[in-house]
Amino acid sequence: MSVDVGDQAPDFTLPGVAGNERRDYTLSEYRGRKVVLAFYPGDFTPGCTKQMCQYRDSFEEFQGVEAVLLGISPQDVDSHERWIEKKEFPFPLLADTEKTVIDAYGVRGFGPIAVKRSTFVIDASGIVRHKRVASIGITWDKPGALAKIVAGI
Repeated sequence: MSVDVGDQAPDFTLPGVAGNERRDYTLSEYRGRKVVLAFYPGDFTPGCTKQMCQYRDSFEEFQGVEAVLLGISPQDVDSHERWIEKKEFPFPLLADTEKTVIDAYGVRGFGPIAVKRSTFVIDASGIVRHKRVASIGITWDKPGALAKIVAGI
């Protein structure tokens, strides 16, 4: 399965953590707000650390366009909590340990972690307005570019 621009974003509920608060996050709870989903392969890895630290350092850009940012990877909530504590991410990290959301959005890769670095921008009515899926490598949408996309929807 794959999600494309113009599609209704598949709803999901995943366990996650923001700061040291653990809870379940459901995409539809953000209806009425713009959402950026950032799928990434792994906590504590060099490329993912660089990407998420850029998002952290530019977090005010996401807030400025009133976007919710959710990071999603297959690591568990314990791993996410340790990474947030170390890197002080101001946004939630969600644990898709069964890769059900990863599969629903069509971003499963190859290898042991098996997630393609991907971003989806979802509008306030739940429609996907931007999609970027990296086939290989460590490229990703930069925070400023994402904020401009969000501002335009």
